[in-house]
Amino acid sequence: MSEKEEFEVEQLKYNEYIEQRIKKLEELKKLGINTYPNKFERTETTKTIKENYEENKEVSIAGRIIAVRKMGKSAFIHIKDEFDKIQLYIRVNELGKDNFENFFKYIDIGDFIGVKGNLFVTHTGEKSIFVKEYVLLTKSLRPLPEKWHGLKDTEKRYRQRYVDLIVNEEVKETFKLRTKIIEKIREYLNKHDFIEVETPMMQQLAGGAIAKPFITYHNTLDMNLYLRIAPELYLKRLVVGGFEKVYELNRNFRNEGISTWHNPEFTMLEIYQAYADYNDMMELCENIIIYAVNEILKNDKIVIDDNEIKFTKPFKRIKLFDIIKEYTNFDIENITEKEIYNFLESKEIKVEPNLNKYELLNEIFENFIEEKLIQPTFIIDYPKVISPLAKSKINEPEIVERFELFINGKEIGNAYSELNDPIEQKKRFYEQAEKKIKIEKDKTIDELIDFDYIRALEYGMPPTGGLGIGIDRLVMLLTKNKSIRDVILFPLLKKEN
Repeated sequence: MSEKEEFEVEQLKYNEYIEQRIKKLEELKKLGINTYPNKFERTETTKTIKENYEENKEVSIAGRIIAVRKMGKSAFIHIKDEFDKIQLYIRVNELGKDNFENFFKYIDIGDFIGVKGNLFVTHTGEKSIFVKEYVLLTKSLRPLPEKWHGLKDTEKRYRQRYVDLIVNEEVKETFKLRTKIIEKIREYLNKHDFIEVETPMMQQLAGGAIAKPFITYHNTLDMNLYLRIAPELYLKRLVVGGFEKVYELNRNFRNEGISTWHNPEFTMLEIYQAYADYNDMMELCENIIIYAVNEILKNDKIVIDDNEIKFTKPFKRIKLFDIIKEYTNFDIENITEKEIYNFLESKEIKVEPNLNKYELLNEIFENFIEEKLIQPTFIIDYPKVISPLAKSKINEPEIVERFELFINGKEIGNAYSELNDPIEQKKRFYEQAEKKIKIEKDKTIDELIDFDYIRALEYGMPPTGGLGIGIDRLVMLLTKNKSIRDVILFPLLKKEN
């Protein structure tokens, strides 16, 4: 039988299951049974029962049926709520013949039921409920995939996350852990007097990063708007306005590729602190991550792919050009662009033409070196040409006070000593815009430069450190997932056929 024929057979069986359940639904309605009641009063959950168990206590609980084992005139059933599963025991003498038989005639695995009964422990030591009465709360029309040993098809798992969560308990645990990680990050920042704020998701200019934006249109104002690629320029406006320690933990949108490490819609933490520089941001970054790791994992290390990653202070620090020299033996000062292009070609790394030396060196780092940085490592001191929002080092005008944090071969964070000189900022914006116009010929200077942000800087922004941490990537790391889709509840997918 071909793969197509096997699929058609399975689909036929699946459709038959649905038809059978719809028939049961119609029969229940004829009997005057409300198959989708509005509410059910619970006195307990599986969690409260197991934490505060009392023999023979009367309880009311609800959940989804995940297993049924009938034994003549009695049966054991497992239901599952948000926290755990629990065993129910039903028998004909207690429920009555009609109710007992109707259970097996009309109710299926996947249905939600509510039950009332008394707690007891079976001979095998399992905490259970002796059911006195039951009620159908929701009739499930589609069978769960347990018959086929769980939901294994990767795309179906992402597309039908609701089923994935039902049948794969470890998936639900990942997202519970994600919530706790975010909670601990907020907890740390709030304890240290940072204020959480919200800035516009729709912006007149796509600023704060170099990325392709999503474009939308506002009818009333008759103008294009961009889903933000970063909140940076608005957060720094708040520093100008007197907020000295602010952060935002929310979504960014970039109209770019999809991969195991990239989703067009992703979650970022951005932090700005007045009177601080990138050294202060390194310390803050260490503290946030170590706090989250210790609070969530109750440990200072994690093992991924046989690598033991240690989260202890201080994280390693090394200059960008120093690590490039360490891996390539290049004479950074005297190497030519042609020599770098030749090296990239030898490593089968394709890059855009007409890049300058510093941009090419950064390509070497991103494509050849960063994957080797397993332990938490700050790569510091980047070229100004690729960091238009960062402040130059005092004695090295072409180098800026910037770092990126790498763990397990991937970038987790990025930070600057923020440029607060409005004249220099305006000059860099123009240089960046002129480069962009050569590529996007339909753009104008006015569409690429945020003049209001320059005006804000002209009112004065104190020395400021800024830090961004990719939340999805941090969650991937701490949950040991290899794809960003495994830590985003509903990742972007192609349109379903």
